[in-house]
Amino acid sequence: MMKKDSTLLEIITYGHPVLKQKAQEIKNITEDIKNIAANMVYTMHSSPGIGLAAPQINQSIKLITADLSVGEKKEDLLVLINPEITFREGNKDMEEGCLSVPEINENVNRPAQIVLKGYDLNEKELEISAEGLLARVLCHEVDHINGILFIDHLSPLKKNLIKKKLKKRL
Repeated sequence: MMKKDSTLLEIITYGHPVLKQKAQEIKNITEDIKNIAANMVYTMHSSPGIGLAAPQINQSIKLITADLSVGEKKEDLLVLINPEITFREGNKDMEEGCLSVPEINENVNRPAQIVLKGYDLNEKELEISAEGLLARVLCHEVDHINGILFIDHLSPLKKNLIKKKLKKRL
């Protein structure tokens, strides 16, 4: 997946309008889409992060990457086109952070188990059952393509406090 000439992309941060938009469905998996995916993987691993969604690199398309091993295990890398969560079960609170909301970590309630459908870069339909951290990361990244940030899951009071802190940085 990683190309030798991969480019480190700029990760946009809180306040950028693309982060609040619903991303466009990908109709054709072109070379351009494959290059964006390769650059996203390179950027995610370099950050280092365990997930990245196309809106975070200012591309409003339904493309996400996830890799709990941060590049250590090739088989852990997921690149998903038009991912959609089709099943959710249970709830779990856990601390989350986000490359687009730097230096903010908060407990977020997410499903303990999910089933996600999407496509790989070869147009093969995938159905992924996930639990624990992988379920959390996939939910987090799918939120991004729907214009939702992890801080949007917090109480109004906590969200307002964080927004004030973030606006001071802008």
